Amino acid sequence: MVESPGRITLWGIEIFMAAADERSISAAARRLGASPSTVSQQLTNLESAVGATLLDRNARPVRLTKAGEIMHRRAQAILNEAAQARAELAMSDLSMLTRFRLGMIEDFEADVTPQLLTHMAGEIRGCQFLLETGASHHLYDLLDSRALDVIVAAELGGEAEWVEVHPLLREPFVVAAPRGVMPTESDRLLRHLRRMPLIQYTQRHYMGRLVSSHIARQNITLPHRFELDSYHAILALVGQGQGWTILTPLALRRAQRFAAQIDVFDLPFEPLSRTISLTARRGILQDMPTNVAATLKPILQETVIAPSVARHPFLRETLKLL
Repeated sequence: MVESPGRITLWGIEIFMAAADERSISAAARRLGASPSTVSQQLTNLESAVGATLLDRNARPVRLTKAGEIMHRRAQAILNEAAQARAELAMSDLSMLTRFRLGMIEDFEADVTPQLLTHMAGEIRGCQFLLETGASHHLYDLLDSRALDVIVAAELGGEAEWVEVHPLLREPFVVAAPRGVMPTESDRLLRHLRRMPLIQYTQRHYMGRLVSSHIARQNITLPHRFELDSYHAILALVGQGQGWTILTPLALRRAQRFAAQIDVFDLPFEPLSRTISLTARRGILQDMPTNVAATLKPILQETVIAPSVARHPFLRETLKLL
């Protein structure tokens, strides 16, 4: 249904907030799954309704006008109240929930996510599920901008006061090296690793920066030639004997085709781990984040922890549900 000019609608406000956050009409359209013409028309309708120009659409990038800055502050409160109302209605009768926007790290894309969505679809009939997969920092940005309701991602540290966090899984970082060339003793392993180049996970992502910072704290200098953003490419190079890497069990599971070409060890220096958590905006979805976290844990035990420990028994004490 086409909204008539002169009315302030939630859809118009959502579009305005997306355009203000993305600073681009086309980017706002992609984020909302709408056409650029729809975004432009809704912005025009909203500006007509409030009697002021809210965005300078001729600027590159698009920017808020003085009136737009005022509207932006008020619009955020309106969307918060609308989200709260939807949540309260949904919690009173879960069947009333019509849309659920979920963000999942790519590590869970093949095994965990389909099982979770299948379970939720059976519990909440008539609900539309919108899924976004990506790196943890990208998902946090989408949660912050209210483009997602719930995310499952690695904790980045320093979580804001406006979020509620439900820890799910702690996993250690491990060494992956070419099959059959490394000793198993920790001190000898480190000496051998220093002779081979480290194949790094990209420092453009938080996980890569976490690993690099940890190595620096050990006062260890490691030669490296490659810095890649693909688990498959990294482990393919390791399997071909081009170097070694530091990844997590989840990363190894995403690239299982190379399992026969690599050996996996504990870090031969101070251990490092990361926590995967479910995160939502505090006080918006009431008990739903807790319920989704409870649903996820047995799925993680079955699809991630059990097979990883079966393949690498030394992970039994460090790869755990929380």
